[in-house]
Amino acid sequence: MTLQLDRRLLLKAGAFGLAALSTPGVAQILTARGFTHGVASGEPAANSVLLWTRYVGSGDTKLRCEVSADESFRKVAGGGEVIASPAHDSCAKLVVSGLTPGQWYFYRFIAPDGTKSDVGRTRTLPEGEVDRFGIGLFSCSNMPFGWFNAYAHAAARDDLDLIVHVGDYFYEYEYGHYPDNPMAGRPIEPQNETVSLADYRLRFASYRLDPDLRSIHQRFPMIAQWDDHEFANDTWKGGAENHQPDKEGEWSVRRAAAEKAYREWMPVSDALYDSFQIGSLATLFRPETRVSERMEQLDFGAVIAGAAKGGQAEIAKALVEFRDGPWMSSDRTLMGAKQEAWLTKGLADSAKSGTRWQVLAQQVVMGSLKAPPQMADLVPAGGDPKVRQALMAIAAASQVGLPFNMDSWDGYPAARERLLRAARHADCNLVVLAGDSHNAWGSELSVDGTPAGVEYAGHSVTSPGYEEYLPSVPPADLAKALRGANPGLAYADTSRRGYVSLQLTPEQVRGEWHFMGTIAQRTTSGTTSEGLSVKWNERRFAKA
Repeated sequence: MTLQLDRRLLLKAGAFGLAALSTPGVAQILTARGFTHGVASGEPAANSVLLWTRYVGSGDTKLRCEVSADESFRKVAGGGEVIASPAHDSCAKLVVSGLTPGQWYFYRFIAPDGTKSDVGRTRTLPEGEVDRFGIGLFSCSNMPFGWFNAYAHAAARDDLDLIVHVGDYFYEYEYGHYPDNPMAGRPIEPQNETVSLADYRLRFASYRLDPDLRSIHQRFPMIAQWDDHEFANDTWKGGAENHQPDKEGEWSVRRAAAEKAYREWMPVSDALYDSFQIGSLATLFRPETRVSERMEQLDFGAVIAGAAKGGQAEIAKALVEFRDGPWMSSDRTLMGAKQEAWLTKGLADSAKSGTRWQVLAQQVVMGSLKAPPQMADLVPAGGDPKVRQALMAIAAASQVGLPFNMDSWDGYPAARERLLRAARHADCNLVVLAGDSHNAWGSELSVDGTPAGVEYAGHSVTSPGYEEYLPSVPPADLAKALRGANPGLAYADTSRRGYVSLQLTPEQVRGEWHFMGTIAQRTTSGTTSEGLSVKWNERRFAKA
C-alpha cells in the first residue's frame, strides 16, 4: 500500500533516512502497519453510535467490529464489517445500531489476521426521564504549546458521559510559528503549514499519537465540530486570514482537503450540523458556524487606520458610521438562512416537547465583550508598542459601543439577536457552549432586556490567552476590569488552561472551569476548579 503522505516528507525521508525527520513519532506514522492510532467513538444516539479506527494494511482491508456490554466480550451485542482503505488514509468508520439506550458498551476491531485494536468504551444516549448527565467541553489544543493535561484529567473521571469538542482540535501553522519557541518534546508534522490533503492528514496523524488525546477518545464518545484552525486561521466561507491564494492555491481546494481529512480522522458523520436528544433532559444542538455560510469578518482596525489622519474626532465619526452601518447589517450571518431556520425550529420543537434544557454546542463566544475604558493603560511604559497601539484601537471602538472581537458572535449582532429572540420566544432554557477565545467566560445572555440563557465559554487546552499579550497585568485585575465593562459577564479568567465540565439535572446545570496546574509537564496535579450554576426556568446564573 502507498501511504498518502506529503511528497516533501517522502523526499526528506529518502534522502536522509527516517532519523532526519523531527520526531520518532513520524517514523511511526511512515512505517506503522496494523492498528496505528487506537479507537474512537462519536455522535451517539439512543440506539446507535459511530465507531472509528485506523488500520494500515497492504490495500483495502475488511475489519470486523464487535460491541459488547462487558469488556471480556463474552456476549457480543452488535457490530459489523467495515473497510479500512488507503483512499481514506486507512481510517474506517462504522455506525453500529440496535443498541440499548443509556448503556455503556465496549468495542474493538479485528483484522483478517486476528489482531485486535485497543478496546474502546462508549455509550448510547438515554431515553425518557434522566436524573443526571455529564459533559466535558474542550477547544483549542495546540500541541507545541504544552501537554494535553486537560484531556488526561477528564479521561480519568467517572462522572462524564459525553465529550464535546467545539474546534481547533489542531492548528495549521508551520512548526516554529505560534508558538515561535515550541516546547521540547511536543513536535508536530508536517513541519510546514498544512495546505494539501497530505499535510492535513499527517497533522491529524501526528496529533493522534498523543497518549492523552488517544485516551479520551478511547474512554468516551465525542460530538465534535471544526472551528477555523482545522482549515486556516479566521476562516470564513470565501477564504481565511491565513490563506494566500497567490502562494497556496484556490481556497476551495484547500477547504475541500481540510474537510476530507477531518471527516476521515474524526468520529463524525457527514452531516454538516445535527442535534442529539438526551432523553427528556436536554437537546444538544451542534451547528456549523465557521466555513459553510459565515460572511467575512469585519475589521474596525481598518476603519481606524483609514480615518487616523483626521485625528480622534474623525476616528470616532468613522467608528459610529461603521457601527450603525456594516456592523449592524441585518444580513450578516454565521450560519446562513437555511441553518438558522433549522435551529429555530429545533429549539422550538425541543421546548414544546417538554425537554428541560436546550444546549447549543457551537464554536465562538456568544456573550458580548467590550473593552474597559482603561484598556490602553494596561500596557506599562516601555511595553510592546504594537500591543499598546492595538489596545488603543480596541478602547476607541469600545467608546462608541463596539466589541473587540469581530470573529465571534459580537461581529454578527443581528444574527445573535435573531437566535436569542427565537430561543426566548420558544421559552427555551438555553445553555450555550463555546470555545475559540482561549479564555474562560461565563455570560448571561439577554434580548430586549430579558434573560434568554447563559453561556459557558471554555478556555483552551493549551493555546495561550491574554496572559501572553499582557504579561505584566495581574489576571485578577484584568478580569475585574472586563466584568466592570460588561454587565452580562458573570465570570472571567484570562490566564489559565484547561476545560469545562457540566452536570445536567432536571433542576439545574452546574458548569465548572477546570484549571490545570501546568501544561509545561505532563501531569494533572494542582488542578483547581471554579463554577457557576443556572436553575431551570431562570436563564441567568444563580447568585452565590
